[in-house]
Amino acid sequence: MSISAQSAETLALNVLGWLVGNDELLPIFLGSTGASAQDLRDRAGEPEFLGSVLEFLMLDDSWVIAFCDANSVPYDHPGQARAVLSGGADVHWT
Repeated sequence: MSISAQSAETLALNVLGWLVGNDELLPIFLGSTGASAQDLRDRAGEPEFLGSVLEFLMLDDSWVIAFCDANSVPYDHPGQARAVLSGGADVHWT
């Protein structure tokens, strides 16, 4: 079962909030994406940016588990939300 676009954006915003509160992961996210603290504020409403937040989270299973456990979210929801925000396009890392 797929989640709605609104649910996907809400989940991504929750992930962003979780990242901002994570002193260990936030610098990694900012460094790997090139985003600034101002970008987080300015672009938080953009589906493309929110998709990048979810893609970052999904780089490490332990991050997904930590977020999902802390927020009582099923483990498969970040992946579903990323798919919705990317328009269903598959991500190819090659």
